[in-house]
Amino acid sequence: QVQLVESGGGLVQAGGSLRLSCAASGRIFSTYRMAWFRQAPGKQREFVAAIRWSDMLTHYSDSVNGRFTISRDNAKNTIYLQMNSLKHEDTAVYYCASELTSGRTSYAADYDAWGQGTQVTVSS
Repeated sequence: QVQLVESGGGLVQAGGSLRLSCAASGRIFSTYRMAWFRQAPGKQREFVAAIRWSDMLTHYSDSVNGRFTISRDNAKNTIYLQMNSLKHEDTAVYYCASELTSGRTSYAADYDAWGQGTQVTVSS
């Protein structure tokens, strides 16, 4: 089992930047992929970005491609989400997730473990 703890959320003006962190512990060696999802009030949880553990292959949603960057620090068992050029519509609770076996990259149901979430608010 993998435990995930997010941090780094906060309030930022439109056009600004934030970096989210997700520290992983437990059976990390079994991880296939880790990802970020987000959920805005009244909306479904949506995929943001993912990184494959073995080769760091990344994948982004169209809405954040070119503005957000997902990365991994092996030594710290931590993944990051660097968010630049933030927009009001990026406001949401951001969740870190991990997947033990190869599933559908952008489907929340295919992920096995989740963090508690961190709030990101972008003022317009």
